Amino acid sequence: MRILISNDDGYFAPGIAALAEALSRFAEVFVVAPERDRSGASHSLTLDRPLSVRRAPSGFHFVNGTPTDCVHLAVTGFLGFRPDLVVSGINHGANMGDDTIYSGTVAAAMEGYLLGIPSVAVSLVGRELRHFETAAAVAAEVVRACAVDVSTAPFLLNVNVPDLPASELKGRRVTRLGKRHMAEPVVRSQNPRGEAIYWVGAVGAAQDAGEGTDFHAVANGFVSITPLQVDLTQFVALPAWQERFSA
Repeated sequence: MRILISNDDGYFAPGIAALAEALSRFAEVFVVAPERDRSGASHSLTLDRPLSVRRAPSGFHFVNGTPTDCVHLAVTGFLGFRPDLVVSGINHGANMGDDTIYSGTVAAAMEGYLLGIPSVAVSLVGRELRHFETAAAVAAEVVRACAVDVSTAPFLLNVNVPDLPASELKGRRVTRLGKRHMAEPVVRSQNPRGEAIYWVGAVGAAQDAGEGTDFHAVANGFVSITPLQVDLTQFVALPAWQERFSA
């Protein structure tokens, strides 16, 4: 199996190194990742300038663009072949609930999915982020479990792993996305010229974090595995809008 690995923390991040090491034990891996931290880049493509791909001493390739750029370039020309699977991560922090909309980690996996390739996003959830080896082992387990399906319809999985030793994990839970409260207000400051500048505020606390959600699973020591979809159509609202605009 040939696996394309990317992330949003940059090609130098410890998470992507741990992921590549774990998956290379049973698959051929190719790393194409951003040249710098692009957390929060969401599903953005760079269309206003050309992109370059360079090779680091580690053998990883890095792109002066977004996580989506990395996967798009790799799959549509740079690699010269179509990978069997795209795995994005290991992200430095959670990608649960509303985070998935902004996440470059999830976006890299989503780009693989949109290009018709089964894809998995993996994140390590915690404050200190000490146990990348745990998340890497979980990622390898998920990939092995999905290997039989890579030749069928593409899928998109979002995996969040508690920052614990592997022996302390309670198990696996297939979950739905929870929901956060509204984000904290922006933080206003001044630059050296006295002009107002703003930092985006912290994410909100979990609002919908009940049993069955990704928040609940991780908070209770379980790996959360959430199947995602891309169609944003609000199907339940279609009849009302069709009636309103039927004239």
